Amino acid sequence: MTWLTWPYAAIAASIAIPALLILYFLKLRRRDVEVSTTLLWKKAIQDLQANAPFQKLRRNILLILQLLVLGGLLAALGQPQIKGQTVTGARHVILLDRSASMSAMDEEERGEKVSRLDAAKKQAIALVESLREGGLFDKDKADQAMVIAFDSQAEIRQQLTSDKDALKRAIEAVTPTETPTAIEEAIRLAKAQQQKRKVEGVEVEGLTSDVPFTMHIYSDGCIPDAGKAAPGPEDKVEFHRVGTSEAANVAIVGMRAERSFDNPNRLSVYVSMENNQTLARSVDVELIVDGQGAGIKTTTLPAASTDGLTLSAPEAARAAAQENATRAAAGVAAPDEAPRNLVRPTPGVGGAVFSLERGAGAIVQVRLRDPGSGTPLTGDVLALDDSGWLVVPPAKRLAIAVVSPSKNLFLLTALQGLPLSRLSELSPPQFQQKALDGTLGEYDVFILDGWLPPGAKKPLPVAPAAPTGTPGAETPAAAAPADDVKPEDLLPPGRYLIIGDVPLRLGQTPSGIKDLGFGEVSSIVDWRRDHPLLRSVNLDGLDIAKSRKVEIESGSPAAVLASSDTGPIILDASTAEIRSVIIPFEVAESDWPFNVSFVVFMASATGYLADDAGTGATGRLIQPGSVLSDRIPSGAADISVKPPVGDAQKLQAAADGRVVFGPLTRSGVYNVSWKGASGPTDFQDDEGRATRFYAANLFDTRESDVAASERVELASKVLIAESEGSAVADRRLWPWLLLAALAIVMLEWFVYNRKVHV
Repeated sequence: MTWLTWPYAAIAASIAIPALLILYFLKLRRRDVEVSTTLLWKKAIQDLQANAPFQKLRRNILLILQLLVLGGLLAALGQPQIKGQTVTGARHVILLDRSASMSAMDEEERGEKVSRLDAAKKQAIALVESLREGGLFDKDKADQAMVIAFDSQAEIRQQLTSDKDALKRAIEAVTPTETPTAIEEAIRLAKAQQQKRKVEGVEVEGLTSDVPFTMHIYSDGCIPDAGKAAPGPEDKVEFHRVGTSEAANVAIVGMRAERSFDNPNRLSVYVSMENNQTLARSVDVELIVDGQGAGIKTTTLPAASTDGLTLSAPEAARAAAQENATRAAAGVAAPDEAPRNLVRPTPGVGGAVFSLERGAGAIVQVRLRDPGSGTPLTGDVLALDDSGWLVVPPAKRLAIAVVSPSKNLFLLTALQGLPLSRLSELSPPQFQQKALDGTLGEYDVFILDGWLPPGAKKPLPVAPAAPTGTPGAETPAAAAPADDVKPEDLLPPGRYLIIGDVPLRLGQTPSGIKDLGFGEVSSIVDWRRDHPLLRSVNLDGLDIAKSRKVEIESGSPAAVLASSDTGPIILDASTAEIRSVIIPFEVAESDWPFNVSFVVFMASATGYLADDAGTGATGRLIQPGSVLSDRIPSGAADISVKPPVGDAQKLQAAADGRVVFGPLTRSGVYNVSWKGASGPTDFQDDEGRATRFYAANLFDTRESDVAASERVELASKVLIAESEGSAVADRRLWPWLLLAALAIVMLEWFVYNRKVHV
């Protein structure tokens, strides 16, 4: 038991107790009264003796009761309490994971299933209750805490405070989202609340002048970016795990729709699923098109497996030794106990394919059901990834323009074999004139063969580095040189397949690609077979007689899709206004045109670039946690967005027609509508209102693998899950002492009145 303000109680006792006793020593001053009989003298003599000073105190029940009352009040003033589990640190950060996996229903409370987030909130509230409150006269010594909720983003829900009621309200107000998990931003947000330590007036990174934080992470441990999160070296971090490692879940992790090249009315819907259970699982996959059932297929998903990943005893020993050496080099203490499993089982993967005749656009939904019953999956702890949506645009043949200073027969022959609505050949001056006239919108994709607008090949001017001054001194910023490129010489907004050249700019944005000139003979060595563009393309055996060397800068919007033995050979580079696929070499300088994969690549590339307007449409897919951003036709008015749940909200379009909404927190179908012209894949009603649909799905294999982890590996710390019941509140005794004092006062009043009237 501890006393928060025992000095105040001791001082009060040294004054109050002697004062009470002195009252019983005092002699009362009485006035003379004549009486009619001597029978009352005995009583008067006894009264005089009782009130005579310095007499030996007689046993007095009233004095005993009053001493008990005074003792209870003085003890309450000292604020005694029985300590619960010790919570170290005076400043705490409560990090609450509210991501999609925290909606898993595998925690129990009073025999009923509750979500992981509810269990985490209960533990966090217990932690708040266990914080030291401080005394009546030293409130500044109370523990402080703050609340941060995180998913793919982080948000401070309550700043540092010692107000427990405010902290508990903030925790209770945290609601689940349907987004992936990321903790790096939450850790940085917590560290930003600390003042940096200064040495000779200069802030020292990583060191703070504040009291170190004790960070409490309430999560299931499914945190993909944990290795990027770096708490301060002086901060303590505790991991409070919720959820079970045996949690079973079947999830939809991907959907796409494709139309046949030769028959755009033939639509195929592909569904990818995963099973993290250790047993195979049969499910019914139900296809719903525009709210109507269109088909059901039963599929069996294989069990999760660790085949090929299990470590033998010697390998496990070597891995443990390497891990301990890494900890020692980083100055990180070894965990109290070793992890039970070094490798998580790999989920079993399966899928289903639906084929149907559908030329019109549609909203497609896929749901997982128990076989033969049509009811939701049983034994599945996470329901939100049992459904997926896809927006399929109407069938449309593409319009493509080839811009080249000379005719490329290989390219034209491959394109003429595709089911296009229009194939045009444009000279560079014709292309630039259409850009000035604003008529490029009549084409879906442009193929720039051996030519780029002159401004696209000029790098952006870079401002010279500012002079280095003394610490704390201000130096004038260096002025950036003027850009002499005319806007009409830049690559205009659109979708491009660029062959035989390398753009240094995508509009006004640097491409981040360096052109190092022509190289020697090379061959394809690797490509991303899982990318939508190359999923059906086989690049084995492709030789290039005259390659071009390129280099990708850090932070570039470009991504490498295929590589040769001399470097990147196919790239995907996109900005907000331009989407492009870049092939730096000339196809005529390779054997690619003589391979059937060239025709397949041209069909796939044009469909991929055309996005939802193409034959290989994947729809407007968005993941919760990201921002819905798109451009709508100019002149649109009365723009609104309707989320899956809730009322429509008004939007304002930018000058270029771009609208932004988000970040999104829920899965489902969002629609943006406006009054005005519609695009080729938009829906328009009889009143002239256009609507564009977007499908938001979790589709995250790491988030759907809901088995809770016993450890979280941060950049500088390895956290082992704390034991159950990580916080127990202190039991304050002073309220009970006040109640006892009140009861004794009532007893003393009763005894006094009884003595007076007897």
